[in-house]
Amino acid sequence: MENRVCSLFNIKYPIVSGGMVWCSGWRLASAVSKCGGLGLLGAGSMHPDNLRYHIRMCRENLGELPFGVNVPLLYPEMELLMKILIEEKVKIVFTSAGSPKKWTPYLKEHGIVVCHVVSSALFAEKCEKAGVDAVVAEGFEAGGHNGREETTTLCLVPKVREATSLPLLAAGGIALKCQIKAVEALGAEGVQIGTRFALSQESSAHRMFKEHCTSLGEGGTRLLLKKISPTRLAYGSRFTETVEKMEAEGADREEMMQYLGKGRAKRGIFEGDINEGEIEIGQACSLVNSIESVEQIMKSLI
Repeated sequence: MENRVCSLFNIKYPIVSGGMVWCSGWRLASAVSKCGGLGLLGAGSMHPDNLRYHIRMCRENLGELPFGVNVPLLYPEMELLMKILIEEKVKIVFTSAGSPKKWTPYLKEHGIVVCHVVSSALFAEKCEKAGVDAVVAEGFEAGGHNGREETTTLCLVPKVREATSLPLLAAGGIALKCQIKAVEALGAEGVQIGTRFALSQESSAHRMFKEHCTSLGEGGTRLLLKKISPTRLAYGSRFTETVEKMEAEGADREEMMQYLGKGRAKRGIFEGDINEGEIEIGQACSLVNSIESVEQIMKSLI
């Protein structure tokens, strides 16, 4: 298939795996790229030395095949991370959770293709002015951290398409081939898929996390933690249910931060603590009933 997304990333199919914390290690990224898509490493849950290791493992397993790194722009050691990306000659970077204005020129000076994740048409316009090469329009169906606009993918994609001439990928709630066709009809030229790949065999998430999320039905997630950073979480977790109760009772930001503490996402996703961990997953989990290999997933999407 040939379109602007495939040409930009030098891939066969316009399918990108999300760079998800505690899920997107070198095994997942490599598997997606080997199947003709673009695999991303999730730098948000990696210490600098660990990121360097995963980059090198991708290159060792992929040779000349492309892969990329997702960088949350709120990363605490951003200067060191950027230095690693340059030293390791990473060719594709997806940025998220912040403004692309500061780092996009720096990355492009070093020949890196930059794509930024947005939750509104206004941010898409700002991305084009900042010089990014492509944008991902992510609706609030997506798992993990979300935009405050709470705009669905079907409403967001056509608005972003109107707002920018950049190559456009759609994300949020996409797990099936028919959904890819739907967002293409709205103007998307490719998709970024998180949840379905997070629940794959190659995902570095804990098996307990995968089994819990594949058991969830329709309505099995909630958008919570809105006083901190809106985050889509799975039901069936004591942590999720406590957060929902605290918010309903009017807990302020400080109280929510105190209860959240540190390491909740690692505890839930990577360590498999379903009760006290933060189980970040998208609405598309209701469409995923088994833990498949990336090869099986890509075949069904293509």
